[in-house]
Amino acid sequence: MRIVVTNCNTTQEMTEEIVRGARAAAGPATTVTGLTPSWGPESAEGWLDSYLSAAAVLDALRTYEGPPYDAVVMAGFGEHGREGARELLDVPVVDITEAAAHLACLLGRRYGVVTTLERSCGQIEDSLETAGVGRNCVAVVGTGLGVLDLGDTDRTEAAFLAAAERARAAGAEVLVLGCAGMTGLQRVVGEKLGVPVVDGVGAAVRLAESLVGLGLTTSRAGSYARPVRKRREWGRGVG
Repeated sequence: MRIVVTNCNTTQEMTEEIVRGARAAAGPATTVTGLTPSWGPESAEGWLDSYLSAAAVLDALRTYEGPPYDAVVMAGFGEHGREGARELLDVPVVDITEAAAHLACLLGRRYGVVTTLERSCGQIEDSLETAGVGRNCVAVVGTGLGVLDLGDTDRTEAAFLAAAERARAAGAEVLVLGCAGMTGLQRVVGEKLGVPVVDGVGAAVRLAESLVGLGLTTSRAGSYARPVRKRREWGRGVG
């Protein structure tokens, strides 16, 4: 089985880190390939970045020329584009935001999300609502760190633990890593917090494997029907 994991930004180092986390979660028979958009924001923080990122990721998937794949994992927490990718592709598309939330709901009655900047919180709340898992989320809390700051592990861990306490005080029984760049942090903070911590990348990879193994893919009846055939310009003279 081959899974393509799409980064939502153009930072190649982040793609490599996400792929490492995805490979750690994947089964032995699964090959994970990373995909970095050739254009878009270097980090996705806010509505403008998110919409730009969605177009760039869809363009990268549309023009992909690598080996055939069985599923796609969209590794942008709260970012736009998952619905469009489901229309575009014939394989299962699993978004890390809803994957993490679905698993969190299996582990506790209420969960909380710890993310990067506060400006991303509303966007994540909307994404969870759209996915149908928002009612179980008691808090989305920012650490005050930008996406590109997450490489400083000690600082990230300290900021995460402080924000996690706020989520727990709000009633969270399970915590979710609210950024693909936090992949791997669950192993460090889970024991200290005393509650399960879900990494969206690992959750999405495992769910993608399950869908492929069960022979399931996106329904074409209604919402995710194939895009209407028409001429489309993608910004670089390619229709």
